[in-house]
Amino acid sequence: MAAPIAGPARDTQPMSRELVLSTALEIIDRDGVEGLSMRRLGQALGRDPMSLYRYAPTKAALLDGVAELVLDHLTLDTTDDDWAGQLRAVARAFRALALAHPHVVPLLVTRPLSTPLALRPPGTLRPLEACLELLTRAGFTDVDALHVYRYFFGFLHGHVLNELQELVDNPEETDDLLRLGLHRLPLREFPLLRGLAPALATYDGAAELERGLDILLTGLQAQLPSTAPAPKR
Repeated sequence: MAAPIAGPARDTQPMSRELVLSTALEIIDRDGVEGLSMRRLGQALGRDPMSLYRYAPTKAALLDGVAELVLDHLTLDTTDDDWAGQLRAVARAFRALALAHPHVVPLLVTRPLSTPLALRPPGTLRPLEACLELLTRAGFTDVDALHVYRYFFGFLHGHVLNELQELVDNPEETDDLLRLGLHRLPLREFPLLRGLAPALATYDGAAELERGLDILLTGLQAQLPSTAPAPKR
């Protein structure tokens, strides 16, 4: 799991947008998006909340900035001929960021849906532009590259949301059915789900990600131009 993104030390750094955003990220990591306000951010920084509006004019702009801060750690080498290898690396990095900052995931996955593409912060669009460049350089058409991006991040967002939902109901129980709380489900209505208790209890997010990438990348290659290089494992 990636370590949380560290912000500059407040007692040695002058006020800056980076300091404001990194402090906002710390609050979100601890208390969730709902726990972030300009008042609490001002208290954490030892500043008048009104002075922070020069760095983020609204709370929405502040949240967009936090999303950009996190996504700035998602790098992609657009000159690499191994397009599938780069996508795997991005998938692993995105999962690590999501696990390190689970409260930020809604800002990365669901919040953008309420904003037209052209109005989203530039930092949230850079992964899209980088993926398009990587794939078109590898021989995909620009339209096919866009499809690959959509399939890829659609899978990745779904995986992360699923993994973050894998919660144990009672950690002290040794029986998988009781540990996950599945014993509360009526047996007649959910026989298959209850029977999967051992598999659900041993969920491995990293392994599931790799298995899904194998299926996705192989399937994409089968449908895309034969001139594009085959994915490597």
